[in-house]
Amino acid sequence: MSNILKISDASSIALHAMIFIARSNDKLVSVKDISGELDVSANHLSKVLQRLVKAELVISIKGYGGGFKLAKPADSINFLEIYEAIDGKFKPSHCLLNKSENCQTGCIMGDLLGSINTQVENYFNKTKLTDFMK
Repeated sequence: MSNILKISDASSIALHAMIFIARSNDKLVSVKDISGELDVSANHLSKVLQRLVKAELVISIKGYGGGFKLAKPADSINFLEIYEAIDGKFKPSHCLLNKSENCQTGCIMGDLLGSINTQVENYFNKTKLTDFMK
């Protein structure tokens, strides 16, 4: 059964990679370390990490012994910031058909989509990397 909540692979990798990096206690971690832990493609992960560097969420140190570390304290980075660094501004849709106007018969989902989107946005906004560093 597939998930109801759809988050891109890149965003999912970014969220998990950021937690892994945060848990490293400011030590540099390599793409190999992260991809091995998450069981994801090193190439895909590298592209995701570069987007996180561009968003100034992680720092990349090149060369022998290099790797990635957080660009700012873990308690100041929330999931919404990570998600938006990868997928752009959070723009919830209130329609399964992605229509901008209401259906003539009324939405078959009622306010369910709006409610779920609000919950996801609130969760992403309040959840920080430190919540997973235990």
